[in-house]
Amino acid sequence: LPPAPRPPAAGMSVVEHVREMAAAGLHSNVRLLSGLLLTMSGNNPELFSPSQKYQLLVYHADSLFHDKEYRNAVSKYTMALQQKKALSKTSKVRPSTGNAASTPQSQCLPSEIEVKYKMAECYTMLKQDKDAIAILDGIPSRQRTPKINMMLANLYKKAGQERSSVTSYKEVLRQCPLALDAILGLLSLSVKGAEVASMTINVIQSIPNLDWLSVWIKAYAFVHTGDNTRAINTICSLEKKSLLRDNVDLLGSLADLYFRAGDNKNSILKFEQAQMLDPYLIKGMDVYGYLLAREGRLEDVENLGCRLFNISDQHAEPWVVSGCHSFYSKRYSRALYLGAKAIQLNSNSVQALLLKGAALRNMGRVQEAIIHFREAIRLAPCRLDCYEGLIECYLASNSIREAMVMANNVYKTLGANAQTLTLLATVCLEDPVTQEKAKTLLDKALTQRPDYIKAVVKKAELLSREQKYEDGIALLRNALANQSDCVLHRILGDFLVAVNEYQEAMDQYSIALSLDPNDQKSLEGMQKMEKEESPTDATQEEDVDDMEGSGEEGDLEGSDSEAAQWADQEQWFGMQ
Repeated sequence: LPPAPRPPAAGMSVVEHVREMAAAGLHSNVRLLSGLLLTMSGNNPELFSPSQKYQLLVYHADSLFHDKEYRNAVSKYTMALQQKKALSKTSKVRPSTGNAASTPQSQCLPSEIEVKYKMAECYTMLKQDKDAIAILDGIPSRQRTPKINMMLANLYKKAGQERSSVTSYKEVLRQCPLALDAILGLLSLSVKGAEVASMTINVIQSIPNLDWLSVWIKAYAFVHTGDNTRAINTICSLEKKSLLRDNVDLLGSLADLYFRAGDNKNSILKFEQAQMLDPYLIKGMDVYGYLLAREGRLEDVENLGCRLFNISDQHAEPWVVSGCHSFYSKRYSRALYLGAKAIQLNSNSVQALLLKGAALRNMGRVQEAIIHFREAIRLAPCRLDCYEGLIECYLASNSIREAMVMANNVYKTLGANAQTLTLLATVCLEDPVTQEKAKTLLDKALTQRPDYIKAVVKKAELLSREQKYEDGIALLRNALANQSDCVLHRILGDFLVAVNEYQEAMDQYSIALSLDPNDQKSLEGMQKMEKEESPTDATQEEDVDDMEGSGEEGDLEGSDSEAAQWADQEQWFGMQ
């Protein structure tokens, strides 16, 4: 049987009762009693000693913090620190007599450093990062605990103070050499993998079964330098080790790396594997939802969103997944709201910024979209999709020069791989002068990765302009030999129509629609062929078109009213 709870001592003061309840986690009880006692103290200042007032203020603030009333908690913590200051002055003026009664009291006073940490936590919850940094900066370096240094490091990083951030992360590792998130923080700030590994080498050598840690550091060093291929290979070698097999974090990292490398098929596979191992997984599910939405699997996206909301609505991921569903259902105003809500919950969510940026771009608010894509690039400088979003904005506003400068920078920074070559070629295709350069770049990209869908699509676009349909058909058949993709099947259908292969074109449109029933262009291609095959029914078809047209207008009206509905939520729309 568990031991019976200790009854309160007969001689305990009321403040000690409050402390006992706080230690027992009875926050609502602490809030009520401490609130009443503080009122009594206000009406009769002699009722409690300065140290007792300090304790009551801290315990009351802690209970407010627990109730998520952060602004009120900050106010009470500030009063507590002022009380502590006054207490320190009086103790200097009247030094302790050394009696035994004063010693326990001073020992059980809440830590002033802990109070400042709690204040910083409140400020971060209130999105007042400057105030959080200021309060933690005021703590002398020698008195900073690992959690204070960790919070400071994260705040400095967010504020762009990289040198201070590196110093704080290193201090965390000095105190706790197995703080893996601090290791990731250093690697993300371009600290060399070898230097980071040297800080943990003593622990690795002294503890059995930790030999994998140096390989883990090496893998994430590759991740943060944008070397996706070597990162994938290193994590795969870790994941194959029997002791680390089926680790959800490693599988999630692999899925994300495959996504960054443009290998969506393997990315989805790894996300599904991770999800099966941990049905409550949230991290990375925003990327997974985006990939499913891109493939036209909107029902799966909707189910994923519902499942994630049941797990937690306080994370960005469920809102992003739901936003992807809205975006690919062409409900851009709703996607915008959901993206903004996700940013409010996590201002570092790259996927939320990309969703909101894409929604703004499609609504014609290109300059606002550019701000969001730039912020995404700042947070994830190695993610190509952030640059793709920004370049699409430049092209949408006919800023071809800016797009070309950005594409060239990406090509130089991230290296000449199939993705960067295709991105540069995409911009070159927009300018008649650089058509030949685009062709050369796409050929290089397809030599590296013949199955890279974006490169195949752009090369097909170029061949279509040149009316080289037979070459285009050969290219698309080759690309579809080992994979099935809605866009590739649809473009192959278009090319087959151009060479009068109507039956096979119809088959390709059917396959495209089976992969993505919402693909409007495949539907249009099929309807156009049906019209040409049965000219006698042309009048009836026109009637159907009129009906469909009126239906589309209805949808547009719906989206306008939806825009008005979400306009009331304007506070979500600004950058948080």
